[in-house]
Amino acid sequence: MPHVPASDVLSRFTVLDLTRVRSGPTASRQLGDWGANVIKIEQPSALEADGALGAPRHTPDFQNLQRNKRSLTLNMKEPDGLALFMKLAEKADVIVENFRPDVKGRLGIDYESVKAVNPGIVYASISGFGQDGPYVKRPGFDQIAQGVGGLMSITGEPGKGPMRVGIPISDLCSGLFCAMGILLALLRREETGEGQWIQTSLVQSMAFMLDFQAARWLMNGEVPQQAGNRHPTGTPTGVVETKDGHINLASSGKVMWKKLCMLMEFDDWIDNPDFAESKDRFRNREKIFDRLNKTMRKETSEYWINKLNDAGIPAGAINSIDQTFNDPQVKHIGMSQKVSSPELGEIELVAQPIKMSDSTSTINTPAPERGEHTDEILTELGISADEIKDLRSRTVI
Repeated sequence: MPHVPASDVLSRFTVLDLTRVRSGPTASRQLGDWGANVIKIEQPSALEADGALGAPRHTPDFQNLQRNKRSLTLNMKEPDGLALFMKLAEKADVIVENFRPDVKGRLGIDYESVKAVNPGIVYASISGFGQDGPYVKRPGFDQIAQGVGGLMSITGEPGKGPMRVGIPISDLCSGLFCAMGILLALLRREETGEGQWIQTSLVQSMAFMLDFQAARWLMNGEVPQQAGNRHPTGTPTGVVETKDGHINLASSGKVMWKKLCMLMEFDDWIDNPDFAESKDRFRNREKIFDRLNKTMRKETSEYWINKLNDAGIPAGAINSIDQTFNDPQVKHIGMSQKVSSPELGEIELVAQPIKMSDSTSTINTPAPERGEHTDEILTELGISADEIKDLRSRTVI
């Protein structure tokens, strides 16, 4: 079947997806979910085992990353395979890749080579550390980037050593930043007619995501430390104990602090100079949390969440993932969508977190089987059935 856009927003754009593992597929998923014609280019199965470069095909991980794409097998190490890629590139709008920086040059599919046949191409590269510099030859991996990028040094309980985040956050963020860069370049192309080369990396995304923690160092020379479940600068914001578990509480700032003291009947603390300013509360945070835990252990999590929110004090449950997707608000905002897979039946995947008043994103198609759309895509390119048969016999496709 031909490309069926998942949305009308990007349906006029064709994307050649050379990515693997997670960061690159995250970028191309964003484009595919908003309607782009994403052609996932993979090695023929005879040359690459399933799951060799990322999750196996029929796992939740692969299905969630690769939906709304078509699959074309192509061996670009063969001259005919490279020629087919260049023929596709002539008509494409975007190329996304996350090879090691030197690989695309060896294959002859680097930005300058593609630009020579299509000056309007938007060429997006994700790497571990950047396209040049002292670490350029190092392989990139999410947890490595979390460490080099500083995130692990501020994650976890104080004194218990560095801690990784529970999701591949550098992969995901670099993929999202890459997709943003692609959209920026497409907007710019409308003015200039020219494409450009976009570069981002796992470490760049981590450094950017440090945000206010990075600014503390860059502006004040302050090296942030681990703070565990408590906010690193504002008190009291963090995890508190209840009769049947734990909840999150966010009560920083003078106004919110007074509301909390009144609600908890901490009357002796409302005008106490030990808690008057943010710096005072931070200095005495252990005393604050000890009293909060002692008081809040008398009632259930649900009781406190309702009571605090009714008073205008932010508080919320700490859900497991099954509880998150069963939460009435998460259900209401539609953070999962169903799609029918020929191999797996009806499956449910994570939906886009963006709502638009005049456009929608849907999961139209499940992740493709390897090479499922090869004949279809090559036919669209003007390749005859006999030529396709010959290419397949030589493992070019």
